[in-house]
Amino acid sequence: MTYKTVLLHIDDSAGRAARIDAAASIAQACGGHLTGVALTGVSRLLYQNQPDLDADPNLSLHLNFLRERATRALDGFEAQVRAAGVASFEQRVLDDEAAGGISLLARYADLVVISQYNASDKSPSVMRDFPAYVLLHSGRPVLIVPYAPPLPRLAPPAAARNVLISWNASKEASRAVSAALPLLQRAGQVHVAIFDAQVHAAEHGEQPGAELTHYLARHGVEARLHLLDGGGVRRGDIGEALLSQAADLSADLLVMGAYGHSRLRETILGGVTRTILQSMTIPVLMAH
Repeated sequence: MTYKTVLLHIDDSAGRAARIDAAASIAQACGGHLTGVALTGVSRLLYQNQPDLDADPNLSLHLNFLRERATRALDGFEAQVRAAGVASFEQRVLDDEAAGGISLLARYADLVVISQYNASDKSPSVMRDFPAYVLLHSGRPVLIVPYAPPLPRLAPPAAARNVLISWNASKEASRAVSAALPLLQRAGQVHVAIFDAQVHAAEHGEQPGAELTHYLARHGVEARLHLLDGGGVRRGDIGEALLSQAADLSADLLVMGAYGHSRLRETILGGVTRTILQSMTIPVLMAH
């Protein structure tokens, strides 16, 4: 498989350039089409229920302001993707709120690229739960770019040197690994981390990780296995341990399943996905 259509969310947040760079690197490497979409924030459902919104002068003035803001967010997009060597691309302004609009368009893409939520952004155009919503409702793998990447600057995802896979033998992790194959096949090194394999012994089998490394090898990916002791800590702390392992390995991309438990449970009790979304410092490819 490969990524023939990459969908990129664009807004005026500080992480825009890094997000465009990440998406462009993947589209260029895969010979894919890149679609950059800026959204006004006005739900499509509102237009369906009140199709004459533009007839109200005051409302029309506000809608025009939102459309102009979305259009400005696209400034520089074309120049940046051309410089990255992307041959096929387009840009759109869409009347919809960000989470619902991107999730709907994602159904016609192979990969979605968004940013980690940044609470300190002075002009936020997305809600706090934007990444979680897209993960749960798009039906597609999602590459999330951190708003504060470490220095020195990481290689773009398509040129990742060290990729870390978080493996717990879940269907979500399986989907993430399958979706990440185009990037894993280009990586210099691939590592597989399994925490507390004995906790899910039935899923992992007699040799935890062995079936996964065989699967990857058939796709031309040689992976090194790391069996790690989580020490019986809470799932949220496993997320911290995973980020620590990524730092120890100098990983520049993390691949993992998202929301193996319900989002409500993770919100109340904590969980790996929630921890990663809050504390990530490298791009993360997730699938639900």
